[in-house]
Amino acid sequence: MKLRFASMTVGLTLGVTAAVVVACAVAAYFYSVHYFDRILEMARTNALAEGELIHTALEHAMLNNDRPQIAQMIEGFGKQARVEQLVLLDRNGVPRYSSSPLNQGDDFRISSPTCQACHRDPPERRGSSRVIETRGGAILRTVIPIRNRGECYRCHDAAQKINGVLILDYDAGEVRAGMTRDLGWMVAGTGALTFVIVGAIFVVIRVSVLRRLQRLEMTARLVSQGDLKRRAPVEGSDTLAWLGREFNIMADSMTGLVDEVNAQRERLETVINSIDDGIVVLDPERKIIAANDAFLQRIGSSRDLILGHCCYQLEQGSCNLTDCPTLEYLRSGTHQARICEHRAGNGAVTWEEIHVSPILDAKGCLTHVVEVWRDISERRAAEANLAESHRLASLGVLASGFSHELNTPLGTVLTCVEGILRETPAQQERQVDQARIHENASIAREQLLRCRGITQHFLRLSQGQGHDGAIVDLREAIEAAQRLVDPTGRAHSVQIEVRPLPGGLRVRAGEAELQDLLINLLLNAVQASKLGSKVVVEAHGGADVRIRVTDEGCGIAAESLKKIFEPFFSMRQGGTGLGLFLSLNAVRKWGGDLRVESTPGKGSMFEVVLPAIHTGSEREVGL
Repeated sequence: MKLRFASMTVGLTLGVTAAVVVACAVAAYFYSVHYFDRILEMARTNALAEGELIHTALEHAMLNNDRPQIAQMIEGFGKQARVEQLVLLDRNGVPRYSSSPLNQGDDFRISSPTCQACHRDPPERRGSSRVIETRGGAILRTVIPIRNRGECYRCHDAAQKINGVLILDYDAGEVRAGMTRDLGWMVAGTGALTFVIVGAIFVVIRVSVLRRLQRLEMTARLVSQGDLKRRAPVEGSDTLAWLGREFNIMADSMTGLVDEVNAQRERLETVINSIDDGIVVLDPERKIIAANDAFLQRIGSSRDLILGHCCYQLEQGSCNLTDCPTLEYLRSGTHQARICEHRAGNGAVTWEEIHVSPILDAKGCLTHVVEVWRDISERRAAEANLAESHRLASLGVLASGFSHELNTPLGTVLTCVEGILRETPAQQERQVDQARIHENASIAREQLLRCRGITQHFLRLSQGQGHDGAIVDLREAIEAAQRLVDPTGRAHSVQIEVRPLPGGLRVRAGEAELQDLLINLLLNAVQASKLGSKVVVEAHGGADVRIRVTDEGCGIAAESLKKIFEPFFSMRQGGTGLGLFLSLNAVRKWGGDLRVESTPGKGSMFEVVLPAIHTGSEREVGL
């Protein structure tokens, strides 16, 4: 901080110094120009006055035509201090007398450069004195005309206005040297004054500005570090004092906002901690930002020990998901839900449902991820009871068809056995018809095998055999469901048609649950169909396996279409309302989905979508 203020002081000092130096230099320049003009004007005035005195002194000798005296006076006046040369010219510009021998280059004709320095200007702008440059250097030349008066007519023509010219040359270098000396003293004085002004400004800035800014900065730093009660000292009524007051007003407002935010945060924490579900907030790197009491109780840790740590760094057993929903959301960007088994330290087993939701900023970019852990052990047990109830209800629906389907082959077997019995006693009386006995026995065997197949499927359905990870051949599952529902279809005069299925369609699902799902869809389609209509079952392969059950029934109204997957909602009198609900849960448990399209009066189409199991996948799991 001291270094920063020192650099600020140096910067301000240099800036002020530069401004003062520039101002003083400009002022000195204009003053020197004005001063030089004043000095030159004074020199011109003195030269003109001295030239007039010399002209007056020479007039008496000129009137007496005393040429030796004129020459003596010219020579005497030319020896005065600062006089460079004194020359008396006739009216034609020819030198008659000179205080010093004339140089070869001296030319006093009007056409000469030295004379043109004045004669190039019109007479009204032509001065009597001017600084001109000669081969010998700069001189101040003063020209005094000797006019023709009545006393001069005896020697000069009265028509002439000028009898001659008196030229007085001063050394301009001496004038400039004096001005340079004066200017040097002026520059030295200006420099000293500049130094004093800069020093005074430095002291004023240091005491009145920088020190107060330093106190304001210290206050701002303390406030930013959490000392919200600190305020800046306010002194005087200048701009810095106004700035300090505005800063204090801003600090008061910020303190109020912070208090309000803290109060809101406490209320929010109270609300979150009152929720029974475990809630944890993660950043995109899966570091824990916040967690409620239910989540802390679940993992058996404290808030200080988990904040700032990654969720996968928690103690063993807190998360046993091999397929992390947060990682999957960060990869795909879609809402994720998982169900997992959790074993507590005392060995108790609970089932939990995890939902992952994003927190986005104003630009739609991900900032945090929220995981909600919900104990669904009771719900899972209730669903199991519901599934059992639904299975029993389905078995009840199938019982009549099953009995009819079983009685038919049993009646055939009974007829064949009675025929065999009738043929056997007649063996003593006539020859036995071996062909008929063989035919009756073959028919009886086929019907008994049919009974065994029907009872096996029915038994497997009633006992719920199979598990979630089984690989199920779709053709066998559909054909088994068709065999079980065919009697009910015939009882309702509805034909169940299974269109040719592609070979090798396999899915990972519970075999009994999948058959239960298909039977439920077929029974619903049969019960919704008109007499003499048809229910079509078809399947297609690809990345997903799609099973479609289409009927030609009454269809589903739009308002009912939104509720058909809700538990206990049924459109059929006497229905449990659990079939589609349990079917949807089962399909989603296997990673798929159950969809429906319906047009009232024309029929409905239910589509089961399941991930396909390909040959490569079977080899991976060792099948």
